[in-house]
Amino acid sequence: MAVQFDGVGRLPGAFMSLGTSSFTEFLGSYAPDMLPGRRTLPAGQAGNDLPHGTTIVASTFDGGVVMAGDRRATAGNVIASRDIEKVFRSDEYSVVAFAGTAGIGAELVRLFQVELEHYEKMEGRELSLEGKANRLAAMIRGNLGMAMQGLVVVPLFGGYDLDRDKGRIFSYDPAGGRYEEQRYHSIGSGSVFAKGSLKKLYQEDHDADDAVLACIHALYDAAEEDSATGGPDLARRIFPVVGLVTADGFRRLGDDEVGAIAERVVAGRMRDPDGPTAPLS
Repeated sequence: MAVQFDGVGRLPGAFMSLGTSSFTEFLGSYAPDMLPGRRTLPAGQAGNDLPHGTTIVASTFDGGVVMAGDRRATAGNVIASRDIEKVFRSDEYSVVAFAGTAGIGAELVRLFQVELEHYEKMEGRELSLEGKANRLAAMIRGNLGMAMQGLVVVPLFGGYDLDRDKGRIFSYDPAGGRYEEQRYHSIGSGSVFAKGSLKKLYQEDHDADDAVLACIHALYDAAEEDSATGGPDLARRIFPVVGLVTADGFRRLGDDEVGAIAERVVAGRMRDPDGPTAPLS
């Protein structure tokens, strides 16, 4: 963002006043063209030719929430990228991921990260998890015009609720509708298959390791049925991005850690291609 200094090199008054705790509102008043949803686009549908991120899965467990995303981006029937990242730390106690138009999704995530940091600096405290989910919904509503032209992006948001002492998951629609999901959820082109897999594997007493393993299995199942979802790439050492949020904060699992789990899943599928099944009660 270009800033016009006055004759003696001082920042404009908008930067010096107390202002709002919302960075998005500040940007909308000072430089509205910097917001994704305020840009003027040519007529027609542009979304189909651009890279799209696909499947994201999330699961709560006893003590927090885990979120994982595959690494593939597609443009029509072409693989646009094999190692895109779609899961990010949004702040110390939350994680956000996106499915849809990759460029808009990545920009939205960066703006959301700044939004939370700006609020904390202005107010001297963090937003509640509920407040963070509501801020993200407002930002999605701001992208509605671009979504109507085919540049759709929807996030999946999760975090550790310090007030309720548990992990929570929130999903969204392109118009900014916000919905709290129970236990597990999935978004993106392979979400139907991934969610079915999570439904089969989820247990109320899951610990973090169990939840991560279930999410990797779910992404594997989605990749088997959906061409836009990428499975573990053992040859290139490309594995899902996995974020874990507990009372201790956010932690991204290292590639070696995720790789060991992915190799375990692939080895199990060599013995049983359909993967693990839930016990019948």
